[in-house]
Amino acid sequence: MATPENDRTLTLNSKKVILTNQSKLYWPDEKITKGQLIDYYLSISKYILPHLKDRPLSLHRFPNGVNGPSFYQKDLDLTQTPAWIKSVPLLADSTGKNVDYLVCNNEATLAYMVNLGCIEINPWLSRLNTLDNPDFIILDLDPENIDFKYVVETAQHIKALLDGFGITSFCKTSGSTGLHIYIPTGTAKVSYDSSRLFAEYIARQVNEELPKSTSVVRAKAARNKKVYIDFLQNSRGQTVASPYSARPKPGATVSMPLLWKEVTEKLSISDFNIFNSLKRLNEKGDLWHDIKSVKNDLRKAIREIESTVKA
Repeated sequence: MATPENDRTLTLNSKKVILTNQSKLYWPDEKITKGQLIDYYLSISKYILPHLKDRPLSLHRFPNGVNGPSFYQKDLDLTQTPAWIKSVPLLADSTGKNVDYLVCNNEATLAYMVNLGCIEINPWLSRLNTLDNPDFIILDLDPENIDFKYVVETAQHIKALLDGFGITSFCKTSGSTGLHIYIPTGTAKVSYDSSRLFAEYIARQVNEELPKSTSVVRAKAARNKKVYIDFLQNSRGQTVASPYSARPKPGATVSMPLLWKEVTEKLSISDFNIFNSLKRLNEKGDLWHDIKSVKNDLRKAIREIESTVKA
């Protein structure tokens, strides 16, 4: 990565993008700068952009780095935003007003967004043409004071259960402490309500198999020393860190797509960071490049579940 200057201007997609305070330390302990973070995202742009395309984004901004205060911004101030930035107005149920969400389909927007202090990138599970129908069902495995090997065990049980229904699933590190399991919905005709119910069924089944080490209860006290299987992310407007997103965690870790054979006790979240991820991508490519083309028959699986429950 190039040595960052304090300020620089890049021409990306024929747009001039002004990048400020490039020498500001975003990870003070590791001496990692804002400029180095932007360099990371630009270096992997061809891999991350397909996972962001046409998805509204919630901006989680860390203007003074990982140790400073952060805030979420959904509504862009269009008077302060360059005219070339793509946005989409969506009605917020809570206020009844439109929220102007940023949409990142190119390198210029990616650099602009990271320059705002977006260390991590958080897209919706659905796209602009199918906002009510997610492309994926998500199970977020979040350990609470329990060894990571139990996260791996939980993931393996989830995969085995899904395999039994003939459903293809994908796994990535969260970049924080756990794992994210993605289940492609196939035709994107599954509603958020249906996807959440399906995720809840899978979570509860695995919780029954692993009652001592897992929990499906959100309350902190109920999941202490357990792996929380979070199925509640499957709601309109909820976001999950994108594949290849950096995370505001020690070591500048990255949410890295995995082969299922890599999901073993040897796996470590810290194995993947903004300095070594491009090498892995160059060697292995985007392991999730075909995730949207997977045709899982969730209706068939739901019918099987319903017949089992009724029996």
